[in-house]
Amino acid sequence: MVTEDPRPLTSEPLPLDLLNTTWVTDDGPRDLLADECGTRLWLDFHGFSDAPTDPGPLRDTREALRALLLDRNAVAGVNAVLARGGERPVLKAGGTAERAVDAAPEWRVPWTSAAQLVALLETHGSRVRACANHECVLWFLDTSRPGTRRWCSMASCGNRDKAARHGRTRHR
Repeated sequence: MVTEDPRPLTSEPLPLDLLNTTWVTDDGPRDLLADECGTRLWLDFHGFSDAPTDPGPLRDTREALRALLLDRNAVAGVNAVLARGGERPVLKAGGTAERAVDAAPEWRVPWTSAAQLVALLETHGSRVRACANHECVLWFLDTSRPGTRRWCSMASCGNRDKAARHGRTRHR
């Protein structure tokens, strides 16, 4: 039973964090959405405490998002998720409005993730990146001022890359 989030990168926007529910350790690939317990942990982390814990729609959406980021022409999967719902304004007392997602309960969070990825790509598309470490599967939003971030984490993947380059230089 997972009680603490074991993932190495958890500070990314919702759609990228959904992608980062798979990661690689020294023991091999890991998937937080492999079961309902890990799914509940992820949902609670994002404040979706009332969402169903069926990991299937989230895993399907994760793969559609990944396919789109790897090939910006692979829109069918994300469009299929977006077709499962919509968003509408809901007026509250005092005249303030909130947005409500109209989708089957098991598709509200996946729909929200897909819609937020579309918005993220519209506003910061060139800064949504895969980690430059070829053994890493994590994604991030480059928020650095110059926009030159290459690794999911300088402490892990960045240091590995620099150490490998240093080792190649020393052996020449």
